[in-house]
Amino acid sequence: MPKVIKSSRSFPDSLLNPLRQTGDVEADAVISQVAEQGGHPVVGSLMKYLTDYENLSLEGQPIAVREFITQQSTLSNGTDLQTFNKGIHFFWQHYRLISLLLGTYSLPYCYAGANGAQVLWISERIKSMTYQRLEETGAFVFGIMQEKDWTNGRNFIRIAKVRLLHAAVRWYTLRSERWNLDWGYPICQEDMAGTNLAFSYIIIRGLRQLNQSTTDAGEEAYLYFWNVVGQLLGVKEEILPHNLREAYHLGQAIARRQFRPSEAGKGLTRALLQVMEQQTPQPSLRNLPAAQMRYFLGDELANLLDVPQVEWEDRFLRLFYQVPLFPQLLTLQQPDSPVMEKYWR
Repeated sequence: MPKVIKSSRSFPDSLLNPLRQTGDVEADAVISQVAEQGGHPVVGSLMKYLTDYENLSLEGQPIAVREFITQQSTLSNGTDLQTFNKGIHFFWQHYRLISLLLGTYSLPYCYAGANGAQVLWISERIKSMTYQRLEETGAFVFGIMQEKDWTNGRNFIRIAKVRLLHAAVRWYTLRSERWNLDWGYPICQEDMAGTNLAFSYIIIRGLRQLNQSTTDAGEEAYLYFWNVVGQLLGVKEEILPHNLREAYHLGQAIARRQFRPSEAGKGLTRALLQVMEQQTPQPSLRNLPAAQMRYFLGDELANLLDVPQVEWEDRFLRLFYQVPLFPQLLTLQQPDSPVMEKYWR
């Protein structure tokens, strides 16, 4: 049987530079149309709907919003449904550890991007409503992993709402008088691609660091699933990696261009750690989230984000390699949050 040679595109600055200045034309046009009807108050009212992850009804929303969401109601004809569903299966095989990795690896990885982190810092939701923002992220991820919600259409509404939310944040950010155009366009294509990597390829890297038994096919399927979601979220196909090798190259390119110390990245990481520390079951484990974060990120990125050097770290590493069940001790049990409980299996 002939060996399949995987493509390995590079992601040069000549590709990424224009995408640094590009948002989501279709979604941005919807928000502009809504704003023309009443400016900040109308967009503000829409934001309340877009951040309400429980409300998937279109009733009472502006015509432009209803039309946009309705149009985003199917997968493209070229979608490989078998691989797509394998990606969902991969998630449920590892969902407890993925829950751990989302908080201790994926999110701080995003915060390392100094320019992109400015949007979250300016919006202040992650600072003042950190737990709620994390809950929203978890509800979104677990929601789109419900197979039935791809059949009944609920996931298309979830994703379209997030896409419009990003556009609304762009609209507000550009009018905040706090945005520096040297940072690029708020929630630009490069940052959206980096976030997509954080939820796909970075999760795979984290599972490998935890010595989880995964297959190449399963990992590729998980990456494929998030590529489909990424396109539905408005990420251009040209910046989505076709395989894990390309995901590595894209991650390297974005890190070279964007990862550096920033007040925003450090502040967001500090807020994330505070919330995670508050959720630990006993005081003696309060340093564990920082130890986990430093373990996954590595010292270079952890130092960039001011992740504390904690005494727990050496003990954490020794236990990890000596106790086979240690990964299970780190994972989330069935959550107390009624929002998350809906999606738990």
